[in-house]
Amino acid sequence: MRYLPLTQADRASMLETIGAGSVDDLYCDVPEGALLKEPVDLPHHQGEMQVERDMAKLAAKNMGTASAPSFLGAGAYRHHIPATVDYIIQRGEFLTAYTPYQPEIAQGTLQYLFEFQTQVASITDMDVANASMWDGATSCAEAVLMACRATRRKKAVLSGGLHPHYREVTETYCQYSDTQVAGRDGHPEHQATADELDDLIDDQTACVVVQYPDVFGRLSDHTKLAEACHAKGALLIVVFTEAVAFGAIKSPGSFGADIVCGEGQSIGNALGYGGPYVGLFATTSKLVRQMPGRLCGETVDQDGKRGFVLTLSTREQHIRREKATSNICTNSGLCSLAFTVHMSLLGEDGYRKLAAINHERAVTTADALDGVAGVEVVNDSFFNEFTVKLAKPAAEVVEALVARGILAGVPLSRLYPNRDDLGQYMLVAATETNTDEDIAALAAALKEVLA
Repeated sequence: MRYLPLTQADRASMLETIGAGSVDDLYCDVPEGALLKEPVDLPHHQGEMQVERDMAKLAAKNMGTASAPSFLGAGAYRHHIPATVDYIIQRGEFLTAYTPYQPEIAQGTLQYLFEFQTQVASITDMDVANASMWDGATSCAEAVLMACRATRRKKAVLSGGLHPHYREVTETYCQYSDTQVAGRDGHPEHQATADELDDLIDDQTACVVVQYPDVFGRLSDHTKLAEACHAKGALLIVVFTEAVAFGAIKSPGSFGADIVCGEGQSIGNALGYGGPYVGLFATTSKLVRQMPGRLCGETVDQDGKRGFVLTLSTREQHIRREKATSNICTNSGLCSLAFTVHMSLLGEDGYRKLAAINHERAVTTADALDGVAGVEVVNDSFFNEFTVKLAKPAAEVVEALVARGILAGVPLSRLYPNRDDLGQYMLVAATETNTDEDIAALAAALKEVLA
């Protein structure tokens, strides 16, 4: 039985009320090229066994990161996830106590969310973190909207080093809130300075958004930029896509960030074709009441025993829509639990060792590739990801290496399809999962393809 009980007359009445001629009119904001004109090329019906067989054939066409040397990154990273993580997150206590609305029956969920928040605040060096967002890109967009609320301004400056997908999501959010977005896409061989970004800040600027490390893998100290923002009443938002990095590099909080947000997939969560991922979000105590999402807190019960409660939740699910800080009415519960379990298993020492191993693997990879004719490492600094310039179009090189059983990296042309000047650049990421044999195979294959 279908859940929706509406009749054709009900639908016609609703369409008439909102002034739409048909259901298709509701999709008028979707770009024409993204709309399907016909059903997808699949059989209309099949038996269960045939569906399983056909789906297995389709899946076999993919080359998974676990079945080949993989140097893919660009916002999603392959790391080793201990089997303990998967075991713990499947325990019934966590699966059944989904919502933390009733603290008397959801202490386990509330406690892990409290610990998750503590871990995120600790690695970013911020005062407070929320119970997670959908993913890194929506966290970035929500941070910009938060800055606009806090400053009562309507302009956001996006650094050229921001991941283009994060930029697109943020621009989509901003077009419906009359927020002006300034700043252009960047270039791997030209890094915007604090002075260049400073020139874009005026009295209407709510925030400046920078990525750290940036989308090309570069590292910068944003202390000077934070001072420039604060001098003009704007906030500094620091975005990240690789949460492991903070085990080795200077924290965003230490150079004066007001909001820190990004993607937490690389800790406890496997790579997936489209997720699910987990957005991390932290800020200062001064701005906590403008923070989107939900916040769990610690308290004591009537007997003086330690307990956990839902402390702050200014979302439209709980208060009037026009007073809400966000329309995201949930958090990434299972993914944030996996993050917390993995972080707990690592501990601070393990987290820092993991970061150190990642950097060492990336340095080894960069050194190996720099010795290949036709490959130039363009970064002056990086954590576990860097950009190389190739003697041939990167997209063609990547396909040639896939044919040799190697996932070499992400061509920038895939992230910037309209930028002809980036056709020869490729992002390469190395983690603790990359062996010396993987690195040697990548270097040898590149030498062969670029000869």
